[in-house]
Amino acid sequence: MSVPIVFLLDVLPADTIIDDADLAATITPAGDGSGVLSVFDLGPARGDGIFETIGVVGRHPQSVEAHLDRLTESAAILDLPAPNHAQWRLAIARAIAELPDVDQSAVRLVVTRGSGGRPTAWISATPADGFPERENGIEVVLLDRGLPSDVQERSPWLLAGAKTLSYAVNMAALREAHRRGADDVLFLSSDGFVLEGPTSTVVVRIGGTFVTPPPSSGILPGTTQLALWAHLEEQGLAHEYRMLTPEDVLDAEAAWLLSSVRLAAPVRAVDGRPLAMDAGLTAQINDALLSRTD
Repeated sequence: MSVPIVFLLDVLPADTIIDDADLAATITPAGDGSGVLSVFDLGPARGDGIFETIGVVGRHPQSVEAHLDRLTESAAILDLPAPNHAQWRLAIARAIAELPDVDQSAVRLVVTRGSGGRPTAWISATPADGFPERENGIEVVLLDRGLPSDVQERSPWLLAGAKTLSYAVNMAALREAHRRGADDVLFLSSDGFVLEGPTSTVVVRIGGTFVTPPPSSGILPGTTQLALWAHLEEQGLAHEYRMLTPEDVLDAEAAWLLSSVRLAAPVRAVDGRPLAMDAGLTAQINDALLSRTD
């Protein structure tokens, strides 16, 4: 296993503008990152923090601005300081420069509440393994998230739509999927609508139109889904946001789970019921996602 590359950030206010040398001085190497986090930090102690994972192809980080915008949105939802984008861009570039020459890597940005009123921030970079599921597909199970589809409006304190460190429920859902002999999960709202995966966005193709649930349903806005939408626009292909039911997914021409590093994994079964997989279309989607330069 490769040793991760880690840098610590001295958090700057979002509107701070300083020269390159002073900006670089706010980003310091932390070796493999072991032993640098206080036991009093509210990130590990309470899951009180936010993160983003950026896919890297070769040495090109993808959808950087979309990830930084989402990090900013998550910070606002959790009342954390807004990130300084210039500082994070430089940290991303420094982390990637230390990576070995591999096809794909992952860069993770983390901000926690810290301790003593001072936030903690770091960035890590690691090579990413191969992804046979892009061709082989995945089996998913439907699990009730226990929250209504209007949770974002009704209960904003539940932090729907923020990418927080509180991932214990998501990881428990994946373990439940594995116990059932599946690979992944599609969450359902308590009122019966399809939401998202624990670490992914769902996209289906219905009548030639690509469809994904709207962010207003309390899901995390997908950066890879946004990249796919941009590709579809270039190709003149129809796409839209729409509430989906399990029957919509089961009757779809094809379905995928999208994430920043794995990209588009076709769904081959839902609760044991087989779905059609379009291998050619999936390959086109992943080729487009891998080759983008945004």
